[in-house]
Amino acid sequence: MSTTKSAGSTRLGRDSQPKYLGIKLFDGQKANPGQILVRQRGTRWLPGKNVKRGKDDTLYAIKQGVVNFTTKRKQRFDGALRLARTVNVL
Repeated sequence: MSTTKSAGSTRLGRDSQPKYLGIKLFDGQKANPGQILVRQRGTRWLPGKNVKRGKDDTLYAIKQGVVNFTTKRKQRFDGALRLARTVNVL
């Protein structure tokens, strides 16, 4: 007897669904309260003014306004500086 099926079966058919990560509203666009600005894994973008971070690191607006992206220097725990990208709603 054969140990594998003869035809119609593949072991390569397992693929995960796309996660649709990335920036959802760009610089200068209007945001409403609760609207998702960035979907991300980890904190590639940090929340700024009028922006909160969800449980899965999603950034969303808490007030109505215009989306603004900025970079600023942030100090790490060891004293080194890094460039932190922030999302604001002004």
